[in-house]
Formats: sequence, structure tokens, C-alpha cells
Amino acid sequence: MPDLSDGGMYMRFGVFTAAAVGLAVLATPALADGDAKKGAKVFRKCKACHVADEEKNKVGPHLVGIIDRPVATVDGFKYSAAMVEFGADGKVWDIETLTVYLKKPKDLVKKTSMAFAGIKKDSDMENLIAYLQDPSAAK
Repeated sequence: MPDLSDGGMYMRFGVFTAAAVGLAVLATPALADGDAKKGAKVFRKCKACHVADEEKNKVGPHLVGIIDRPVATVDGFKYSAAMVEFGADGKVWDIETLTVYLKKPKDLVKKTSMAFAGIKKDSDMENLIAYLQDPSAAK
């Protein structure tokens, strides 16, 4: 049984834990607020190279099931060496990684072959992620 006579230690730990959780929540984009219909409009920037509603590769790999999919794993698509290396340690396209990548792809994967300047507005990103999570919600 722990000695509870020093309640201050437990209080400090509790305050630290609460602060850490609060910072983590603030650091994560509020993507649950995204609008898939608006995201479909943002996705127009991506359509020349990607498809999100069917497993069909174009210049880029299809994006069906992209959320939480391991990096560089779409069958039949030839990824750049940089993307293969980026995903080599088991990275997945979780929302956080995808958000960082889509803001400025070459900042995360230096020699990616994806020629895209990035999504600048947070609201566009939220909407795009909502669309990628469920393209059928935009219909």
C-alpha cells in the first residue's frame, strides 16, 4: 500500500497528467468536425492523380481505406524509393501523419514524387480527411 501522507506528490502528478492530455488534445486537429461534402470539393485538387471511391490506381495510388493503411502498400502501384523508405518501419497513414503530409508533402517525405504544393487551410484539411474517411458520405 503506498504512503499517502505526501498527497502533494499525487496532486502534482495528476496536474501534470491533465496538462499533458490537454496539450495532446490541442495538438490534434479537430478532424471530427470535417464535412465530407465540402471535402469532396477539396478532393478535386487530388483527382488528377488519385481516386478515393474505388480501388483504381492512376498516376498516384487509390486512396480507398487510406486512413490507418500502412504506407506504400497498395497492390499494383509502383511507389517512389523515398515513399518505400518512409514506410519501411511500419508507418501508417493515420490522421496525424496524413495531415502533416498533405500540408506539405516534401517536408515529410523529402524526395516524394508527389508534385503537390499542399493543403493550406485547416478547414480544408478537416473536410478532406472527413471525405477520405468515408467518400460515400459526400453523396
